Amino acid sequence: MTWAFLLLGLGLVLIVAELLIPSFGLLGLGASLAIIAGGVLAWREDALTVYMITSGVCVPTAVMAGFKLLPRSPLAKSLMAQGFSTTDNRAVDPRDASLMGAEGEVLATLRPSGVARLDDRRVDVVSRGEMIEIGARVRVIELLGNRVVVAEAEDATARRR
Repeated sequence: MTWAFLLLGLGLVLIVAELLIPSFGLLGLGASLAIIAGGVLAWREDALTVYMITSGVCVPTAVMAGFKLLPRSPLAKSLMAQGFSTTDNRAVDPRDASLMGAEGEVLATLRPSGVARLDDRRVDVVSRGEMIEIGARVRVIELLGNRVVVAEAEDATARRR
């Protein structure tokens, strides 16, 4: 029975290796053959039930472990594009840093996102959740990466009352 479980262990290792190393299915085929051979040995030793229960638990666990390890593998890291982030400033317009506190006019209704003219340029902006009509005066209250958050200017709300 020891050989049956050693073959099962070999099959589990080959399953994880198949997920991490491109082998065009050869490692997967080896894993299948090792697990089947272990099952045959367990059947000959009248331990098939224990072997089937053990393999039924361990094989899905090995597959999940392989998928957990996959993003950290050197091959996967070399295949994945890093992309832009707000920390490296490539995804952020550097002109937005000067917009804090700037006032402007809404060009497209904010529901809650839209467009406003700030510092003589069109900027995609968002409100804090309220709808702001076209032509309303807004003030930049927050900058989060490439997100410009505006609120209706106080003098505009005072005029409407």
